[in-house]
Amino acid sequence: MPFRKSLKNEACPVARSVDLIGDRWSLLIVRDAFDGMRRFGDFQRNLGVARNILADRLRKLVDAGILGTQDASDGTAYQEYVLTLEGESLFPVVVALRQWGERHLFERGERHSVLVEKGTGKAIAFMAPAARDGSTLLPGATEVRKVV
Repeated sequence: MPFRKSLKNEACPVARSVDLIGDRWSLLIVRDAFDGMRRFGDFQRNLGVARNILADRLRKLVDAGILGTQDASDGTAYQEYVLTLEGESLFPVVVALRQWGERHLFERGERHSVLVEKGTGKAIAFMAPAARDGSTLLPGATEVRKVV
């Protein structure tokens, strides 16, 4: 397997984030954790990922402070993985990916899962970057200020 250069020292926050959670397994583990999964076996069954890859990604997510471990809530000898506050702050990232996929990866009328508010059962509103005045920000209205 070719060596992949680490981006953890890059000045770009996107590069550092992708370096940590940008592979599909890590993001899907986080998605499943938001859906209430906590045990290794449940992640593996749902994702169909090899045990060694899952163990590696879980370890990295725990080491990064995105997931924590705790004794099983049912009193068994199992260990559970839970989102930390840092992990929970990835919720807008997962929602943005979901909403982009809903808009661009499904044919009109094609069935797919939907994220809904528990209290109302209604689909959540589309998420978009907002200016300080609350108006929607389009890409042309922003710029990245490079570190000099």
